[in-house]
Amino acid sequence: MNYSKQREVVLNSLKENVIHPTAENLYSIIQIEYPEVSKATLYRNLSQLAKAGLIRKIDGLDSSAHFDHNTKLHYHFICEKCGKVFDISTDVAQNIVKKAEQETGFKITSHEIVFKGLCKDCKN
Repeated sequence: MNYSKQREVVLNSLKENVIHPTAENLYSIIQIEYPEVSKATLYRNLSQLAKAGLIRKIDGLDSSAHFDHNTKLHYHFICEKCGKVFDISTDVAQNIVKKAEQETGFKITSHEIVFKGLCKDCKN
């Protein structure tokens, strides 16, 4: 993947905003400092970065895709009150793939686990 200033802006903005933003959220953030970055540029770069494995596109959290700079295997927690998305370490469910394969006979090639509930702030 060739270097571009816009791609760098998109990637850095995603790394600085670890809230798993949607493209629309990220566009609002980027526009503050880089108003010359268009929505089309943002969407194109998000797609290219995801395809290259530099970011993760997360579908299924709600009606919009979210984007994550953390490409290591991890799970997500969605607060049902404020809508924030948090990372959860895979240590909470060690060997889940191996256990699922043993129980079902399936060959699992990927998985996504999403927990839902109330975050610490909303719970209090």
